[in-house]
Parts: sequence; structure tokens; C-alpha cells
Amino acid sequence: MRQIVIDELSPMERDNIDSYLKRSIKQGAMVGLYWLELPPDLLSEAQLGHEDHGPFYLGVEVNDQSVKFELLVRSQTNLHCTCIAHASNSQRLFVLDFIDRMVEEEIISS
Repeated sequence: MRQIVIDELSPMERDNIDSYLKRSIKQGAMVGLYWLELPPDLLSEAQLGHEDHGPFYLGVEVNDQSVKFELLVRSQTNLHCTCIAHASNSQRLFVLDFIDRMVEEEIISS
């Protein structure tokens, strides 16, 4: 899986990140899982053509010492479709900008 990982987090940094994610993006069905929704202007042609499969998300997982941002764009309604794909350059930049804001706001040093 292609992903961006921030690891070696202290317990306080991990709690700060978890709190930030709870305030900023959609929580998943399981503890520590979140969904970062992609804005419509960043969707690929295939994703735009499958509006009924949206919204489209990137998974985020928080565990004891790390946070992982998946770079696989997922559909909320469909598991197997051409609209599910690795993040494009612009989608990766969106994730990196989100991570940069989170790290700065939550004062993460790892």
C-alpha cells in the first residue's frame, strides 16, 4: 500500500493528532480510523464520471505510535471500480498540505 507515515510519536503527540482528526475529518466505524474527503475539483476523470460512487476518500489510521495516510482513493459506496485508484499528483499534494497543517497546528516534532 502506498502511504505516508508519521511514526515515533509520543503519547501526547498521538493524542493531539487524534484530536485534530476528530475535529477536522470524518471518523470511520472503528476507533482510530478516519476518512479524508477529496474536494470535487481534485477528482480524476474516472471519479467525476462515477459521481454516484462518491464521495471519495483517503483512509487515515492512527495507532499507538504513528499515523498513516493511505494514498489510495476509495469510494464510499463501491469497492471494485475503475474510479478507485492511487492518488494523482494533485491529490497527493492535497494530502501533504493537510499533513503539514496538522503537524504545524499540533506541534508535532517527530
